[in-house]
Amino acid sequence: MSGIYIHIPFCKQACHYCDFHFSTSMKKKEEMVLAIAKEIQMRKSEFKNEIVETIYFGGGTPSVLTSAEINFLIAEVYKYYSVSDNPEITLEANPDDLSSERIIELSKSKINRLSIGIQSFFEDDLQLMNRAHNSAEARKCLEVATQYFDNISLDLIYGIPDSSQNGEQAQQMSNEKWKQNIETALSFGIPHISSYALTVEPKTALNKLIQTGKIAAPKDDVAQEHFAILIEMLEANDFIHYELSNFGKENYFSKNNSAYWLGKKYIGIGPSAHSYDGVSRSWNVSNNALYLKSIQEGKIPNEIEILSVMDRYNEYVMTGLRTIWGVSLDKIESEFGSGYLEYLNNQSRKFLDDDLLFIENGILKPTKKGKFLTDGIASDLFILN
Repeated sequence: MSGIYIHIPFCKQACHYCDFHFSTSMKKKEEMVLAIAKEIQMRKSEFKNEIVETIYFGGGTPSVLTSAEINFLIAEVYKYYSVSDNPEITLEANPDDLSSERIIELSKSKINRLSIGIQSFFEDDLQLMNRAHNSAEARKCLEVATQYFDNISLDLIYGIPDSSQNGEQAQQMSNEKWKQNIETALSFGIPHISSYALTVEPKTALNKLIQTGKIAAPKDDVAQEHFAILIEMLEANDFIHYELSNFGKENYFSKNNSAYWLGKKYIGIGPSAHSYDGVSRSWNVSNNALYLKSIQEGKIPNEIEILSVMDRYNEYVMTGLRTIWGVSLDKIESEFGSGYLEYLNNQSRKFLDDDLLFIENGILKPTKKGKFLTDGIASDLFILN
C-alpha cells in the first residue's frame, strides 16, 4: 500500500496557532496547481512498482481550490500512477468553503472522504484561534455533508484558554464546555474524529498573544483532563482510539494516516511536503516562489536524508507507541538487532513499573494513564547517538 499526499499551500487567513507552510495570497494559485501537476508527473518513476491506495489533499486549506482544480490533480495522479480500484481520496476542508452547492459538487468527484477543520463549535474559541468560519457555518456544513458523504472526519482542539475576559488572566476551557463540543460532534453521526491539544509553536500569533498577556497560556493539567474526557466519551460511543489523536468507528480509520504510522511508502507533492520510501525521507522546499521556479526548471526542490538503523528504530518506537498496534518486541529484534531490544527493555522498565507502559503478547503499549504522555515516553526510549 502506497499513498500520495498533495500539499496545497494557501489559506484565506492565518490561524493563530498554525505553523504549517502556507500563503494567504492566492495570486499564484493557478500557477501552483500546474506546478503540482508537473511534480506528480516528474515523480512517477518512484512508484512504478507501487499501487496507490490513498490520495490526500492537505495544507494549508485544500478547499480553497475549485472543484475543477481538484479534479484535474486527481486525474493527473490516475494518468501517471497505478491506482487501486477503491482508493481513499481525502480532502481537508474548512466549513466556510463547504456551502451546500460545493458539497454537492465534491460528492460528484472522486473525493470520497472529507476531513473538516471544525476545531470548536463555540464562537469565542473560533475568534481566539482566528478561524475563518463561525459556529453556524460549522454546524450547517456538517448537516449537509453528512447527507452526501459517508466517510467524514472532523477536527477538534482542546485545552483552549477562555478569551472572554478581554485581556485579563483568562480561565481555561471548562470541562463542561469541552463535553458540549464532543456531544455536538457526536450529534452529527460522524464516524471519525481527530482531536489535538492546543499547542503553542514559537513563530505563531498565538505565542505572541500569550507573551504580551492578551491570552492565557494553555495548561497541561487542563489538557490532560480534556484528553481523558475525550477518550471516555468517544469510546462510550463505539469509537476506537487507534492513534493518540485519532478516533474512528470500525472500518473508518484513516487509511492515509494509518499507512504513515505503519511505515508504508508515500510521496509528498507540493511545497514543504515530505516523502518516505522505507529507507530515506525527503522534503520539498517550504517556499512557494522557490518551489515554482524549481519545478519550472524541471528540478525537484527537495532535500533527502538516508535513514540510519538508529533513525528507523526511533521512528518506529515513536509511531508505534502512538497507535493501537504498539511496538513489537519481535520486530525490534529482527529488524534492528538484539542490542536495540536490550536497550528498549532497559529504558522501558521504569515506565512499566510506573504503570505507564505494559506488554501484551510481545507488544509494548501505553496504558490508559500513559497515553497522554506518549510522546515524552517515546523520547526516553530513543537512541540518540
